[in-house]
Amino acid sequence: MNEASSSSGQQHQPPKRNTSLFDFYGKPPFLKALPLSLQHLLAMVAGVITPPIIVAGVVGASIDERLLLIQIAVLASGVCTVFHLFGVWKFGARLPAIFGVGFAYVPTLVAVGAQYGIEGILGAQLIGGMTMVVVGYFIQYIRHLFPPVVAGTVVLVIGLSLYDIAIRYMAGSGNVNAPNFGDLSNWFVAIVTLLTVLIAAQFGKGVVKLSAIIVGIVVGYLLSLSMGMVSFENVRNASWGAVPKVMPFEIEFHTAAIASMVVICIINSVQTIGDLSATSVAGMNRELKTKELTGGLLGNGLTTTVSAFFGALPTSTFSQNVGIVAMTKVISRYVLALTGIFMIVAGLSPKFGAIITTIPFPVLGGATITVFGMITMTGIQLLVKDEMSARNMTIVGLSLALSLGISAVPAAIEQFPEVVRDLIGGAPIVVAAITAFTLNIVLPKKSLSDEAKEREAIAKADAEAEAEAAKAESTKLSQKLSPNNSSAD
Repeated sequence: MNEASSSSGQQHQPPKRNTSLFDFYGKPPFLKALPLSLQHLLAMVAGVITPPIIVAGVVGASIDERLLLIQIAVLASGVCTVFHLFGVWKFGARLPAIFGVGFAYVPTLVAVGAQYGIEGILGAQLIGGMTMVVVGYFIQYIRHLFPPVVAGTVVLVIGLSLYDIAIRYMAGSGNVNAPNFGDLSNWFVAIVTLLTVLIAAQFGKGVVKLSAIIVGIVVGYLLSLSMGMVSFENVRNASWGAVPKVMPFEIEFHTAAIASMVVICIINSVQTIGDLSATSVAGMNRELKTKELTGGLLGNGLTTTVSAFFGALPTSTFSQNVGIVAMTKVISRYVLALTGIFMIVAGLSPKFGAIITTIPFPVLGGATITVFGMITMTGIQLLVKDEMSARNMTIVGLSLALSLGISAVPAAIEQFPEVVRDLIGGAPIVVAAITAFTLNIVLPKKSLSDEAKEREAIAKADAEAEAEAAKAESTKLSQKLSPNNSSAD
């Protein structure tokens, strides 16, 4: 009886709670998870708020529209992160990854926004998001079309094409005609911010090292405050809470804008593949599953599409957070979900968005130029994964030459049809993507060993040709001398 009771009691004992930080389904204590969650938050927040600030400046948005773009970007990033962690049906990566409004789209958003405004951006984004869903559905069949040489070229051009934005911000504004543009006080603040980021990143430890950008922004902000460069007027007028509205902006569809956005959305899918693969391999010690890859791309396409109806910009994975996962091996969904929840709470408060807009341009420029540099280096890292054969060097070199060359001299394509000008004129990323993608398909697949064998074959053929020529010359000479010898006899 006692034995039976004991057995029954053991059967009905609740399973031991999984509190591991190193298990995706682990749920550690809140106080233990909190600092690790804030670490992800600090790493991503600068990347989330900068794209809407840049786009707002390009499209000439009002103060209220600027605050709205920032607020909805923060909210969308939080929702997107939580959505991917838990997933719905086939949508969602269900991996320890952070998603949000990303830098990769900025060059295209700037080009489209300058021509068609925020309305054109959102319309193109709607179609681009749907395209990403299609890519996610068929990714297992087309993954081979985006090897590192293509993805690396595109990421490299993304980084290079962002440098002028960072320099303009360091000089004082996104507009070169703005008052006090290039003032030495702007450069002083920007350089102090940049040096702080470098010191924190290279000499800091723990959270300080991982959140170097935020540390730089805080120091630069305090310096700007002491120099009278910060205004709190917008903060006083902003409300504490606000619920996002459906279609706060009109949505317009323009062929050239859609074409540009579709290309960048496809390219971003390549970056997402890389980030999710890195998360799986470095954080979970296993290869990325097809189901996770498909779910990640489908989910990112869905969130990008839905975001367009609320005024949020396109979403993507955050590489800096992938780095945190790889370094700490903390893959608990609970930890990353806390990060998403914090972003959602912050996104529901326009007061938070107003505080963010008080950050002067030189501070943003000094902090983000390092991020742009990291994007460039990521592109180089991707490139060296492939052999630097003559074929691959041709793909990279020609893509860089055409994309950056046309971007630097837009007058060179003035005679092209308007659709073509709108598509490639202000977006070097589009030219690079099209060129690299096309060349990778058209050019014969040749490795370094193939090229070496080809050179050996050419050298051998040349040697044989020379031998044949020498033999023919010898024969000819013999025939020429033979009659003379006979006559002499």
